[in-house]
Amino acid sequence: MKKTDFAMIALIASISIIAAFFATSTLFGDMSGESLKVKTIESVTSEITEPDPAIFNENAINPVVEVQVGSAEQ
Repeated sequence: MKKTDFAMIALIASISIIAAFFATSTLFGDMSGESLKVKTIESVTSEITEPDPAIFNENAINPVVEVQVGSAEQ
């Protein structure tokens, strides 16, 4: 390749980079000036609260226990 070919490739590449920069800044705008609000959470503590008695009670169904529906005789 000749020196002019390298120069032409470098010129086209630089023009493409500049055009891409201006196109993206036009489409997306300047993001650095915008402020965002972020939700904050409460700090984690070592306190344990009692579970809901409507869910965790003595009469609740235990999914670990094997249950047979119907008679055992076939």
